[in-house]
Amino acid sequence: MVDTVNMNSSRSASPARPYHHGRLREGLVEAGLELARAGGPDAVVLRAVSRQAGVSHNAAYRHFADHRELLAAVSSRCMHELGLLMDRRVSEVGEVEGAERARASFAAIGRAYIEFALSEPGWFRTAFAGVALEGLPEWKETEGLLDPYAMLGARLDELVAAGILPVERRPGAEYAAWSAVHGLATLLVEGPLRTLPPEEVERALQMVLGVVSRGI
Repeated sequence: MVDTVNMNSSRSASPARPYHHGRLREGLVEAGLELARAGGPDAVVLRAVSRQAGVSHNAAYRHFADHRELLAAVSSRCMHELGLLMDRRVSEVGEVEGAERARASFAAIGRAYIEFALSEPGWFRTAFAGVALEGLPEWKETEGLLDPYAMLGARLDELVAAGILPVERRPGAEYAAWSAVHGLATLLVEGPLRTLPPEEVERALQMVLGVVSRGI
């Protein structure tokens, strides 16, 4: 069952605080992450982030040329938070091997995606605000950050290795899998399915994961 109980279950918000000069950039991104959690991408503005970090507005401009660069950096961090949850849910798959493990791991990242969208809607929306910013240096600086798209690819490769997904159908399978689960997540967070009770959310998730598994 998808856990929708507590939006603040994975991290706890912190009050505004000063940062040492040597890690001010990191502090600004952390402040932006906190604001995005509560208010989505619209909350990630330089003035508000500077205030949250406890520094002057001008100080932020030493690290980010404009709002777009800041949003790109925060967006990448939100993607990383999604990746952390996906990785955690895969690690919780029971002691099974072979085809059963490949199937369970694939389902686990799909469930984690929906869990993240429902429990952290601000981060979920902000993660994809960076799509329009692709090409900016900040969007490309992802060293050390988990990439959910690459994680999906790894799970699909495991399905191929386990003999579940035919090798000739592997190219492009990410598009179908990601689109289906992201579509459901968006409908549940801000679309006509946002009022579904938990049992219907579970039913919808099972249906989508089933269709994806059979389709690929």
